[in-house]
Amino acid sequence: ALSARCDHKLSSVAPMKQCNVEKKEVELILVKDQNGVQYTNSSIIPTNGCRVGPPGSSSEDNRETWGKKIDFLLSVIGFAVDLANVWRFPYLCYKNGGGAFLIPYILFLFIAGMPLFYMELALGQYNREGAATVWKICPVFKGVGYTVILIALYVGFYYNVIIAWSLHYLFSSMTTELPWLKCGNSWNSVNCTEFNGSLPDNSTSYAKNKNTPAAEYYERGVLNLHESSGIEDLGWPRWQLVLCLVVVVFILYFSLWKGVKSSGKYDFLFVFCITLDGSMDGIKAYLSIDFKRLKTLEVWTDAATQIFYSLGAGFGVLIAFSSYNKFDNNCYRDALLTSTVNCVTSFFSGFAIFSVLGYMAKKHGVKVENVATEGAGLVFIIYPEAISTLPGSTFWAIVFFIMLLTLGIDSAMGGMEAVITGLSDDFKILKRNRKLFTFATAFGTFLFALLCVTNGGMYVLTLLDRHAAGTSILFGVLIEAIGVSWFYGVDRFSEDIERMMGFKPGLYWRLCWKYVSPAFLLFVVIASLTSSDLSYDNYVFPEWANQIGWGVALSSMLMVPSYAMYKFCSLSGTFREVCIRICSHFVRNILKQKSNLSIFFDGYFLMGLICHWKKKHSF
Repeated sequence: ALSARCDHKLSSVAPMKQCNVEKKEVELILVKDQNGVQYTNSSIIPTNGCRVGPPGSSSEDNRETWGKKIDFLLSVIGFAVDLANVWRFPYLCYKNGGGAFLIPYILFLFIAGMPLFYMELALGQYNREGAATVWKICPVFKGVGYTVILIALYVGFYYNVIIAWSLHYLFSSMTTELPWLKCGNSWNSVNCTEFNGSLPDNSTSYAKNKNTPAAEYYERGVLNLHESSGIEDLGWPRWQLVLCLVVVVFILYFSLWKGVKSSGKYDFLFVFCITLDGSMDGIKAYLSIDFKRLKTLEVWTDAATQIFYSLGAGFGVLIAFSSYNKFDNNCYRDALLTSTVNCVTSFFSGFAIFSVLGYMAKKHGVKVENVATEGAGLVFIIYPEAISTLPGSTFWAIVFFIMLLTLGIDSAMGGMEAVITGLSDDFKILKRNRKLFTFATAFGTFLFALLCVTNGGMYVLTLLDRHAAGTSILFGVLIEAIGVSWFYGVDRFSEDIERMMGFKPGLYWRLCWKYVSPAFLLFVVIASLTSSDLSYDNYVFPEWANQIGWGVALSSMLMVPSYAMYKFCSLSGTFREVCIRICSHFVRNILKQKSNLSIFFDGYFLMGLICHWKKKHSF
């Protein structure tokens, strides 16, 4: 029964702005079973002519919203700008042709990164749901939501450990002499060597030297890695790291509970780095252009993978954060702003990183390539060693590790928020007990993270880093893009955005969503499958460890087909009827697209005939 009628077509969303409804409560009881979607019992209370809101919403929608717009922007930027901006992008840029690497990087930013970023913000804001329940638009794809939630949970198992390392270094920096400056400490080996000048062999890669005071402090003093022979020999958790992990988990818990959003600026650290002796040599190496590198597939694969991980699409975080926006918020502008800030930050962080690498290269009389590295070795070995040789080293060490701590906490908060919002929106009992659920989630990640703070914990962390959010997250976003663009439909999605902001996305965005972004993701997924065997330095993981890693990846990926099968079996009707019901909207989109193309080409052909006739009969 529909007690009020409008001239426009009803969609799975709130009435359009043009609809004029009298100023009284209008009860809309619409039962519609299409494509496996059911909409029932929606109440509309119009204000100023028409209610504008997400599907099934009412004026009494009690969902929280951001206190200030800046809170949302800082949270999204804080999540996107993480440790990878410091330890991965600059090295990839240097390794893959310097400035030439920016060509594929910027290309993939515009054709895939920004469109996917925009899509997730709009999807969460319009439906005002977490990563799982947002798929009420096409329930057969709800497994995608569980996939990204599980991946975000897996990442929390080891990402919190990296933050705990930063906290350990921060506490260790509060001394008059930094502990990684010299040999002779209880954790040092007999092979520990202090290099006060040039290295004895100029061809030696200083970044791979495991006997410097900084390298031994990291691997022997902090990780105690020398006590483990491999992933099969983990040993007991290190109590110092366990305490740091407890502090990190409590910070995350109270931040998520209280809703604390923080941001920090460390621009003066960047300015100080570029004034170091030899910094210009590092910057020149960073920006040196080698266009020949563009001929190799590796450069394009690295650029595609980096732009995806840099923006953070697919972890459910952007959907969760944007679901707390006001319905008419301009998420298009937010997507352009935050994605641009993230990529610019990645680029400019390279100046600070390579300034220090240039300083280290000049100090030891080697080339920049011999000190250039990525990952944990950069931020926990090379950078701390450089800081220890500067005047006021204690101050700079504290500033640097506070920066790492802030970057890590912001990103970790985003990941946990995706899990908490995604599941609490799906299971109302969790929403009613949010504090308890938040504590249980934080405590659960702490228990699993204990594996990563054992003597051989670095091997567990490496395995999770490769498999927990590798191919699986790429697969999840690929299915997400297909679900939104092909099954729900780009046209319907564009209409949803128009209801929020008053304008439809342009042709460029619609083409990217439907064709370019899925093709890009398919390319990256295939590229990720060709990765080399798992290893850490000279240690090669056994075959059974690789199988466990792929088991972790499959555990999240299988959520997609598993839920689709569950949905398929739960629908009533014959096999043929269920198939038609599930695929009906997809087929309609194809027919509509074909109809539009047919009209276009028929019109073009007719205009050609008219022009030919006029030319033939002109006098």
